[in-house]
Amino acid sequence: MTAAEISAGWVRVCDEQALLPGAGVAARLAHGQVAIFRSADDAATLWAVGNYDPIGGANVISRGIIGDLDGEPVVSSPLYKQHFSLRTGRCIEDDHHALPVYPVALRDGGVWIEL
Repeated sequence: MTAAEISAGWVRVCDEQALLPGAGVAARLAHGQVAIFRSADDAATLWAVGNYDPIGGANVISRGIIGDLDGEPVVSSPLYKQHFSLRTGRCIEDDHHALPVYPVALRDGGVWIEL
């Protein structure tokens, strides 16, 4: 990561070791919380979405279970079990709700998010 990339809005949120395959972690940033997930089958695939569940009203998305619905990678909210696309943030069961989605990358042993 170069100084230009950092100034362009990329922020290091955690060490790569903090991400376990098939699980999520939460990171608190200046504007709110982000949930970061690493795929279970391909350890290099990462997703970053908002950690705030708009239906349940709590910062819990990082505790959700990731899976696949008809080829779409999703996270299931631990509160009311709605599925959110990890690619688009869209709630599968209710189009009125969505999570923000953030670009995420592994660089120099760290996990970086673009805000």
